[in-house]
Amino acid sequence: MKITIKNLQKKLKIYPEKIRKLVLKILKGEKVKETGWINICFVDDPVIKKFNARFHKTKGSTDVLAFNLGDQNKVILADIMISADTALKHAKRFRTSAEYELYLYVAHGILHILGFGDHSPAQKKLMRKKESEYVD
Repeated sequence: MKITIKNLQKKLKIYPEKIRKLVLKILKGEKVKETGWINICFVDDPVIKKFNARFHKTKGSTDVLAFNLGDQNKVILADIMISADTALKHAKRFRTSAEYELYLYVAHGILHILGFGDHSPAQKKLMRKKESEYVD
């Protein structure tokens, strides 16, 4: 699995090797064949707002945008965008660290790529359980 990590923001330090390990842990835990390419890009709120408006027709920022470009049963081709600004805000709000929030967002994005949703209460519950399982 090729994992590319790009840091296009300046507010938080990014630890690429920890992120790679987390991604591989999730893929192994979900019994996913490690074939493909995952791009993870850390950005600020103005950038993620533009993509959120363009692809989800939603105003405002978000924590994670995940785009599955491949066939998850054969090859993973994915782009994940994560907001460092949102991580900083949520760290204060939830009394966690910004680094912890970033790892939650990485897990959330990977789980979306693997087909997990978060629209219904049952989906949200499973998503939170999986995130905690991999990040905590």
